[in-house]
Amino acid sequence: MYLGGLCFITDRKACGLTCEEITLTVMRAGVQWVQYREKDKSRREIYEVALRLRRLTRDFNATFIVNDHADIALSVDADGVHLGQEDLPIKEARKIMGREKIIGISTHSLEQAIEAEAEGADYIGFGPIFCTTTKDAGEPKGVEEMMEIKRQIRIPVVAIGGISLGNLQSVLDAGADAVAVATGILSGDNIYENAKGFLNSINSSNSIMRGRL
Repeated sequence: MYLGGLCFITDRKACGLTCEEITLTVMRAGVQWVQYREKDKSRREIYEVALRLRRLTRDFNATFIVNDHADIALSVDADGVHLGQEDLPIKEARKIMGREKIIGISTHSLEQAIEAEAEGADYIGFGPIFCTTTKDAGEPKGVEEMMEIKRQIRIPVVAIGGISLGNLQSVLDAGADAVAVATGILSGDNIYENAKGFLNSINSSNSIMRGRL
């Protein structure tokens, strides 16, 4: 499983573009992980958009993850599904997805993170690390709690929630395997340059860490 340091989450409400236009722009900037998140459309509409995004991401050899819906993820041949705490249990999603597909899950505590690993998650999302307006996920957890989770589990930890270019380095320094970003890339006038900025910062940080080993 290749996280690539940056997991882009679609959010069509954050700008005036379609999910397809957003996804194409960030992949042209170099993003290799796209997570399709949609809360307001019907399941049929989610399926149709997911199908189009699967075709786009395949053209760029990018990993494609569908939020919440294991059946839709499987039907469009997505690389995996990302579950919330209120979605199907991991073991039930695994029955649908099979062993070869990726299953990630959002967690908001050390206990949830440990449980997710025990149940067979391939990675966890943890947050919100900072304040975020994208979704109501509770009080910010901060990087210290994420550091404790990194000490306790072995599967990759993706930090999420309010991550910007300004606070990105603190999250990377705390040991996040990747960061999940929506608004931090989609806000402002240039989505392409925003995505490039995240990727350049992550790559630079990785280079520094390799030099210390």
